[in-house]
Amino acid sequence: MIQALDQGYMRKLNWIIGLVILLGWGCEPKDDPTPVAPGQEVKKAIFDTMNEWYFWNQELPAEVDFADFPTNDDFLDGIIFKPLDRFSYLTTQEAFNNSFVGRNAGHGFGFAFTEDEKLYISFVFDESPAGKDGWKRGWEITQINGKPIADYKTSTGGYDFKLGTSDPGISNTFTFKLPDGSTTTRTNVKAEYQSNSVLEQKVFDVGGKKVGYWAYQSFKATAGLSPTRSAEVTSSMEFFQSQGINELIIDLRYNGGGSVAVAEQISNYLIQASNSGKLMYTNKLNSTKTSQNSSENFSKIGNLELSRVIFITSRGSASASELVINNLDPYLDVILIGDNTFGKPVGSFPLSQFNRVLVENNVELVPITFATANAEGKAEYFDGFPANFSVGDSPQFDWGDTQDLRLAAALQYVQNGSISGRIMNTFYRPKWEMIDAFKGLQQEFPAF
Repeated sequence: MIQALDQGYMRKLNWIIGLVILLGWGCEPKDDPTPVAPGQEVKKAIFDTMNEWYFWNQELPAEVDFADFPTNDDFLDGIIFKPLDRFSYLTTQEAFNNSFVGRNAGHGFGFAFTEDEKLYISFVFDESPAGKDGWKRGWEITQINGKPIADYKTSTGGYDFKLGTSDPGISNTFTFKLPDGSTTTRTNVKAEYQSNSVLEQKVFDVGGKKVGYWAYQSFKATAGLSPTRSAEVTSSMEFFQSQGINELIIDLRYNGGGSVAVAEQISNYLIQASNSGKLMYTNKLNSTKTSQNSSENFSKIGNLELSRVIFITSRGSASASELVINNLDPYLDVILIGDNTFGKPVGSFPLSQFNRVLVENNVELVPITFATANAEGKAEYFDGFPANFSVGDSPQFDWGDTQDLRLAAALQYVQNGSISGRIMNTFYRPKWEMIDAFKGLQQEFPAF
């Protein structure tokens, strides 16, 4: 997530625990006159900046031989605190900035497996090449480039579909079995597109209650808005307010994170008016930066008054998704249905502007730089949040279809305060999920 420090530091820095506020840093990067072997300048810049800002900086090696590492990525991987850090990464400044406002490239879809390892489209972005070709959640993928899905299984039990990079112009051919039993083969060409975050919003009548359902795929800000926020979030929340909902189900099952500012925006819509002004969360930096620790309080937006929120989650629910859950837990009844979340209670802010060498070489360094805690001090959820009710995924059904087991379970809980054993007996944990196919920046916004 990416958040900010506050005015007493420079303005708010934007941080990431899987979340982002896209602001400039407004400070001059440092010059470092210390000589370094030719070709190793970037690695030294990474090392120096990590020593200053890395959350586990006391665990960094005292000295390193930069020549031992063939690439910058190898170097970062070689010095991070492996027991807890699965998250630090390098990218470019352009890729980082584009991702957090939904400027993507690729086919524009996700996938999920059923218990018997059939592969289905799990979501499609509206304006992506896949979206424009009419692809839908619930289509089974039976072949990729003429080969059955089983041919792409690796020795580790995962899959490598060999779809190539996200560069525009790359094409792949997919064969689908549609819900009506027919088949279709489509060749799709990767392109740049603007992704949407809201995959579905609707209202169900359940036992005399109006129940909102919101499938939310990633915490992306709308480019150009100040302060940083999402116009999609505003539109969805105004829709639910206009419908007078009594309950809300938020589907985060494939949501890997995004902007902290947007996570705060959502939290402020969901908090009750009586808790406005109370502590939302705190941020803690490393031991040399304690003067820059900060906190964020709730500031109620809108008129939703909910006593609880039901989240549909999976191991693909990470970072900003977990931040919202943790923010609300002290104040509302929070129910998780599906599977345990990913486990990312730490975050980062991009560090290139603190070092001229990184800027000049277009290297964006995004290591873990802080940890968050909620109003009750809950912080170290590296194993994720456990689901209250474990229910299997059913990607063969479209968004909002009450045959979807996790949605059906949430609606049943609203009506009865419990979930039947029949539904809970459907639980399975996929051996490999989409979030496993990506690392670094792409793991926050996993899509093909």
